[in-house]
Amino acid sequence: MRMMWKAGAAAVLAMIVGHGASAHVKPGDTAPKFTISTFDKQKISSDQLRGQVVIINRWATWCGPCKQELPELDAYYRRHAKDGLRIFAATTEDSVPDYLLKPISNLLAFPLAHRVSSSAFDILDAVPTNYVIDRNGVVRYAKAGAFDAETLDAIVGPLLAEPVPAATTTVAAIH
Repeated sequence: MRMMWKAGAAAVLAMIVGHGASAHVKPGDTAPKFTISTFDKQKISSDQLRGQVVIINRWATWCGPCKQELPELDAYYRRHAKDGLRIFAATTEDSVPDYLLKPISNLLAFPLAHRVSSSAFDILDAVPTNYVIDRNGVVRYAKAGAFDAETLDAIVGPLLAEPVPAATTTVAAIH
C-alpha cells in the first residue's frame, strides 16, 4: 500500500512540475500578451512594446547575482535605449515595500516592475531569469542566470540591429 501511495504521489508531483514547466515561454514561441505594472504606477502592454526589443528580468532583493546584474542591465540600456531597447526588472517578491525599492529605482534608467501579468514570464530554475523578446514579438531567449556585458552583446545586439517591422512603423506613425 505504501509503495502505491509513493508511486501515486510521484506521478502527481511529476504532472504538477511538468505542467508548470510547460507554462513558460521558450525561444521561438510567440510571446503571450502581457501587461507590466511598473514601480512608478504605469501599465505597459505587450502591444505598446511591439517593434522594440524587450528584456523582462525577474530578480529578487536577496539574490547576489541579481544585484550584480542590475548595473550591467542599466549600463546596456543607457547605451542602447535609442536603438529600441526596453528593459523591465520585475522583483519576484510582492512583500517588499516601495520605500525599500525606491533607492534602486532612482538609480536605474529603466523601470522596475511590480509584476508581469502573464505567468509565462515567471522565474525558471532560479533568479535572475531573463526573457528577451524581439521586435516581432517572438521570444528569442529564456533562461535562468545573470547577464553580463558579453552575453547582452551576443544575444541582444543582433536583435537591435534588425529593422523595425513595417506594420509597427506604420502604426507608430499614425499615433
